[in-house]
Amino acid sequence: MSFSAFDISGSGMYAQRTMMDNIASNIANVNTTRNPDGTPGVYIKKNVSFKAIYADRLGSHAPAFPDGQHEVFFSPTNNTMMLKGGISYDDRTISQGVEVAEITPANDPYKTVYDPSNPESDADGFVTLPNINVVEEMVNMVSASRAYEANVTTAETTKGMINAALRI
Repeated sequence: MSFSAFDISGSGMYAQRTMMDNIASNIANVNTTRNPDGTPGVYIKKNVSFKAIYADRLGSHAPAFPDGQHEVFFSPTNNTMMLKGGISYDDRTISQGVEVAEITPANDPYKTVYDPSNPESDADGFVTLPNINVVEEMVNMVSASRAYEANVTTAETTKGMINAALRI
């Protein structure tokens, strides 16, 4: 039995934890109008993007097929080998997990609020605030939390299957 299910679940948990940390940072800085060193500067919202991790175990262009599959044909439309029933199987194109591709600053425009009593306001009384929508961030937080829970459930299920196999 392969333990790659644990690797896949673990990579998903790590990626979602990174997402939740980033969202927490965005929410914590929703009203930040100064840089960490005290100079004027509005906090810029950050976005996390993921990318799939693919296995390249073969190191060649020959596709791999699961044991017991004998009826194989070449599909010129998508340039890959196909199994009976039209199911394509290429070991290099099956995702083996996820990783954080990059954390980038958002391009959303800053918010401006009229507050002449704020010491950060400009000559017209407007304060420039970060480009963070708290409702959107909370929705993203719930989504990341659910994805994290799904990965934990997958790891627990895999552990249960391995335990059951050991009892046979």
